[in-house]
Amino acid sequence: MLAPADLEFFAVVARTPSLAAAARALDVTPSAVTQRLQDLERRVGVRLLERRGRRPTLTAEGELLMSEGEKIGGLLAALHEQLASRRGEVAGPLRVLAPFGFGRHHIAPLVAQFQRVHPQVTVELTLSDRLARVPDTAWDVAIHIGDEPTHGLRAERLAPNGRVCCAAPDLLARVGVPLQPDALRDLPCLALRENDEDVTLWRFRDEAGRTRQVRVSPLLASNDGDVVRDWALAGLGVMVRSRWSVADDLREGRLVAVLPAWSLPDADVVAYTGGRRGRSARATAFVRFLREELRGAR
Repeated sequence: MLAPADLEFFAVVARTPSLAAAARALDVTPSAVTQRLQDLERRVGVRLLERRGRRPTLTAEGELLMSEGEKIGGLLAALHEQLASRRGEVAGPLRVLAPFGFGRHHIAPLVAQFQRVHPQVTVELTLSDRLARVPDTAWDVAIHIGDEPTHGLRAERLAPNGRVCCAAPDLLARVGVPLQPDALRDLPCLALRENDEDVTLWRFRDEAGRTRQVRVSPLLASNDGDVVRDWALAGLGVMVRSRWSVADDLREGRLVAVLPAWSLPDADVVAYTGGRRGRSARATAFVRFLREELRGAR
């Protein structure tokens, strides 16, 4: 007879590249994984994993156990969640995907706070700036800054977020304050390559609705927002950043808004949920929690 723990164990074995990797994921010894796998195969009466070669492969029976086991595991998790909701509890596993910088500084503390409020929830937070490249089966709630194709997912705006062109005061004292967007072509600029956007094409709009597009040639570029911010604070260049990232710097004068009469496209904080799996009660509770907390954060 198979137990839910057997299905969870085999799911880990099936998804990892080796038994040693499975042992690390399960925090046990490789011999313990081997013994447990052998016991599982003995009880079901078929071989589940071919161990020849460097990377073990699933047999047809192993593929069947993995696919059907995932369905059963999902049903058990849904049943557990329904029973918990009858008790007025939010419970079960929650997988959250968030961008590196925003996730590290804003989402991670809120994840910890949410788990303290709902101790029956276990949360796995993954940081990635490539939402489109992470399959939606790998997360329950995905936090994103700006526009992104939803592919049928449910999108919910969590908080407004403008973008600002800014620089350190000492840089502007050295190179001059630009009065028009075109002047940025002659200034040292910084680029943050945090997603698949064209990050060197800066789009501006003035109060009369006139638009300007400026192609900058970054002096420095990085995929880490903290690195780009540190460069800007050091007076190395002009950058475009989310106001969430530089609000304190602007307020305290470490950075100054450049071209304040011109605005950049907004990049609101959005939560994606749903898709083929629907939306769980814990995902709904987490999104509601984020919206309330982020609304009062700025």
